[in-house]
Amino acid sequence: MPKIKTNSGAKKRFALTGSGKIKRKHAYHSHILTKKTKKQKRNLTHSGLVSKADQGNVRSLLGLK
Repeated sequence: MPKIKTNSGAKKRFALTGSGKIKRKHAYHSHILTKKTKKQKRNLTHSGLVSKADQGNVRSLLGLK
């Protein structure tokens, strides 16, 4: 069987942690920032984890089991 290609967009957007979880960045932090509060913008800087419902989808895009 041929190897599965990694989705190019997914490999730029997601990263694996040491324990095997998938890290992601928050949306809504690229433009139109003047109407957002300082607290909202600050909380968007932190990375989050992919939800359990989406993990299978993201893992297949990354070419993981």
